[in-house]
Amino acid sequence: MRRVISRAREDLSVIVARDPSIRTRAEALLHPALPALWTHRLAHALYLRGHRQLARILAYLARAVTGGIEIHPGATLGRRVFIDHGAAVVIGETAEVGDDVTIFHQVTLGAVGWWRDGRREPGARRHPVVGDRVVLGTNAIVLGPVTVGDDALIGAGSLVLGDVPPAARVMAPEAEVVQRLSAADREEADQLLRALATSGCW
Repeated sequence: MRRVISRAREDLSVIVARDPSIRTRAEALLHPALPALWTHRLAHALYLRGHRQLARILAYLARAVTGGIEIHPGATLGRRVFIDHGAAVVIGETAEVGDDVTIFHQVTLGAVGWWRDGRREPGARRHPVVGDRVVLGTNAIVLGPVTVGDDALIGAGSLVLGDVPPAARVMAPEAEVVQRLSAADREEADQLLRALATSGCW
């Protein structure tokens, strides 16, 4: 019981430290990450003891309460994992997440699909292993039995299908600003399109 209370206090301190909008432990009690993490610890313990159905029910309830944080009971999570905002986070069955990892919303630690995973050996890992102190940005997608090394940063919107070395930075392409056409240019383009349409060349 003492260990459970210690871990709970640690979770609250992590939320205060990493979420600038949360200023006290009392306020941190309302953070959506807490029911997901606390329920997962219980579900994971039940899963390891063979109570898979009950573990899945708990995971389902946690998903409903947290706005879509879906952590499979078989996944292994380290200490001081912080899930910011929480909406639409998915962590698959054989995923392993290290200590001090920060996960933003819409992150997926998933498999590559049943059509490939069905050909793996029974019991083979299908999901990523994420090292310690990794940051997974918003909408980052890490698929398959890949390894993300310690201290890596996976930027927002990145798709990761291979191993990431320790301390590496993975960034998605930045959006390009396309210059808008002026009114005169739009009118000229419209006239050209109309001319092509009536000439039969189109």
